[in-house]
Amino acid sequence: MDVNNDNDSSSAAPRLGIIGGGQLARMTALAAANLGVEVRTIERAAPSPASYVAAESLQGDWNAAEDLLRLAAKVDLLTLENEFVDADQLAKVEAAGHVVYPTSATMRLVQDKLAQKRTLEGAGLPIPAMRQVDSLEDLKAAGETLGLPLVLKARRNGYDGKGNFTVRSEADFEAGWKALDGPDGRELYAEAFCPFVKELATIVTRSRSGESAHYPVVETVQKDHICHIVRAPADVDVGVAERAADIAARAIDAIDGVGSFGVEMFLLEDGSIVVNELAPRVHNSGHYTIEACECSQFENHVRAVLDLPRGSTRMVAPAAVMINNLGDGHGPGYPGGMAEALKIAGAHVHTYGKAKSVPGRKMGHVTALGDDVAEAEAKARKAADALIYGSPDGSGASKVQSV
Repeated sequence: MDVNNDNDSSSAAPRLGIIGGGQLARMTALAAANLGVEVRTIERAAPSPASYVAAESLQGDWNAAEDLLRLAAKVDLLTLENEFVDADQLAKVEAAGHVVYPTSATMRLVQDKLAQKRTLEGAGLPIPAMRQVDSLEDLKAAGETLGLPLVLKARRNGYDGKGNFTVRSEADFEAGWKALDGPDGRELYAEAFCPFVKELATIVTRSRSGESAHYPVVETVQKDHICHIVRAPADVDVGVAERAADIAARAIDAIDGVGSFGVEMFLLEDGSIVVNELAPRVHNSGHYTIEACECSQFENHVRAVLDLPRGSTRMVAPAAVMINNLGDGHGPGYPGGMAEALKIAGAHVHTYGKAKSVPGRKMGHVTALGDDVAEAEAKARKAADALIYGSPDGSGASKVQSV
């Protein structure tokens, strides 16, 4: 497929449109630039993190087909940085003759988490026991069949713990129902609580022809429902890592994904693995690949959607650790302590170019490589601790505590 529509030059640079302008679009645009790919983005507010590195940034509603078509007219094909772009709007763009990866059909399967889990279950993949709940009575019945505790979840638009409520006892049924709005608000479903021993993740990059490459299986540590630390590779038996990689690849096959996808899994005490969630995009658990792998998740995503050969996912060091930097308070988006962080040999600092810091907001990350995970984590922690987001006076307690 010719990825450039210009008739006057067969050597013109490919033009990639990214729906969204956040940090994932920013890092994808940086990777695309190394391949000579021109990136254009669209975001509701300006400036956006990606606007500083993209060739052009449009301002518009990425959930409105007319705005998406404005972007589509300027590029050869579109991709996404988030899972919240309505599949029906993407289908309208495809119907107008534009190429979108992941496709609207893939997004339709992933956006509704109940549909996502049913798709995975239909493909024979391990998932937590679940049940659709359309009323408070359904939720109570789910408590009887799934047992307590259980997790009540919004079927759409939930992330970083938003849209989840853990029902620990019968007294929590009504509170959980009200917290997530019930049938007059969001559609909900219930999932059996998974007493996991580790949270695992991997990035799968799948080509248009259906060939997959997977990155190392990593361990993720969540803090307040937000990915806090990624340790690569995960400290698990080879057999566990191989099974996790196989499950992840089959999951992306099941949704016919094209590009880089995040697959989050639970490792249970008996050694079994269940799929927690799919992310139809580059993912926080794969940020370490920028420095730690021969070809990052971002570059491989660009390669896959443009139908270019995929790069190697091999790690270039025995171990890597990534630590997220979250906003400490309200204030400027550029951190204090940058000079101190950059003194840490082997630590790689990424700041996302957000205009303002807000408590808990993802503002950047630090990755460090090492001969083992402990060495890499010590370096990453030291650099991450030096960075203060949202404290103009430079004060602030350490954000990275022992986990």
